[in-house]
Formats: sequence, C-alpha cells, structure tokens
Amino acid sequence: MTCLLTAVLGRGPAAVATSAVPDLHNFCGRGAKDAVPLWRDSDATDPNVTHGILELLAARCDASVSAEQLFAYAYGILAQPHYVRRFWDELEMPPPRLPITKDANLFASVAEHGARLIYLHTYGERFGGPEDDGLVPQGEARCTRAVSQEEYPADFEYDPSTRILRVGDGEFAPVAPEVWEYSVSGLEVVRSWLNYRKREPAGRKSSPLDEIRPERWEFTEELLELIWVLEATIALEPKGTALLEEVCESDLFTADELPVPTPKERKPPSPIPTSDIQPGLEAQPSTPS
Repeated sequence: MTCLLTAVLGRGPAAVATSAVPDLHNFCGRGAKDAVPLWRDSDATDPNVTHGILELLAARCDASVSAEQLFAYAYGILAQPHYVRRFWDELEMPPPRLPITKDANLFASVAEHGARLIYLHTYGERFGGPEDDGLVPQGEARCTRAVSQEEYPADFEYDPSTRILRVGDGEFAPVAPEVWEYSVSGLEVVRSWLNYRKREPAGRKSSPLDEIRPERWEFTEELLELIWVLEATIALEPKGTALLEEVCESDLFTADELPVPTPKERKPPSPIPTSDIQPGLEAQPSTPS
C-alpha cells in the first residue's frame, strides 16, 4: 500500500494498492517512499504489524484476525475518496489516521470491502476470493474502433457528451465521465496513463532505458482493463462511503488502547542475504517507510 505519509493529500483515495515493489513514489514519481508493505520479509512470514495489535483485535472480534485482514481493513477505509472528503481539514496535518472500529461485524465488512478493492487494483493478483479467476472483471467499455498499429497515437481526446474516448484514430466507448475524471491525489489516472503511451510520451527521461518500448501500439487490452478497474471501483464507492460512515459512528479504539511499535519494529528489515540474490543483482538495504 502506498500513501502520502509526509505530505498533504489531494482529492481522491488516500492509498493505492500494488502487487509490484514501487521503485518510485507512486504519488509524485520521485524517490521511493511512503510505502506500507504487508510483510517485512520476502517469504511473507513476518507481518508488518505492531506486536499485540492482531491479538487485541482477535480478542475484540472473538475470532482470529490475520495481517491480511487488517491490511484489507485499512485499505477499505483509506482507498475511499470519501475518506479524504470527510477529513479534508484534518488531513492538512499528515499522515492520515486510521479509525479502527470495535464492532467485529463491521470490521469484517470493511475488510471484505477492502479485499475486493485490492483485488481490483492489483488486477486480480492479490486477495482473490474462491470465485475469482485472477482476471479483471469485464466492464461496459469496449474498443469500438481499433487503434492503428502503424505508429503510436499522437494524442487523445474525450467527449463527455458521447462518452467516447479517442486515442489516435481508435475509439473506446462508453467511457463514463466519472472514469475519465477519476484522480488519485490530483493525478487523473486515464489521462496520465495515455500521456505515457503517446508518440511523444510524457515524463522525465533518466536513461536510454526509457526509450525501450514496443515498436507500435499494443495497449488496447491494457487500456480496457484500466477502464474496467475504474468502472468497478466507482461502482463500489457508495458501499465504501456507507461503511466509512458506520465506522466513524461506531465505538473506536483510541491511540492509547493500542500497542506501541518497539524500536526493532521501527527499523527497516534486514537486507536479503547475498546468497538469495539472483546473479548480477546486488542486495540493497531497505529503508524505513
């Protein structure tokens, strides 16, 4: 999970889930910080959770609570645009705070909702349920006119009246205005995605490696999946908003009721042993998030 822990959030969700290790700051494209990993080790055996919290939650819920459930609960709260709207003034003092309900059933509902969002936002790679197939659920948008593969599109445009997104000479429809305007802390997701895939792509270039990409446009399916993920995310917003309001109105844990991280837990995990690194790759020390 990545967030803005040291800067003021903009409008949109307060956190983003990814199955990839961020090499840049997801919210600003510089550095690589403000990441909250689920695990502290590559074997996924050491949860990145303060000692005693899972036991405290388990006692309150009268059932075991896993690190994954707590992670999904946090995402179910922070990934709601309503969270930023509701706490707009408070969020001027980062980092964002997480309201944790003492209602066992409500905790489970938020965790289930958060798990669904993680599944969507990792394109089916994480937190799938027994009925999931590891694929992005198909939405309404379709490619109604193929994008020419002779060269990359020079530009794109969106018409909210017809709900048509034109990419070069290709068209995608219907694309809802809510999908086109969806933003994460001010970054418009679809527009930004397309800007990096134009004939003259956006973004800073740091090395010749930035020039390596397919010779022609091969991103139609990826664009559709992005739009479908946003369609499904927006469809879940009313439920997420209602759950957040329920949480805020419920009996909440106060900070002094929760365990405090130990000095060891505040330190970054140990580097991966050199013997476990693939040949040609060097182990890099982890840095605290």
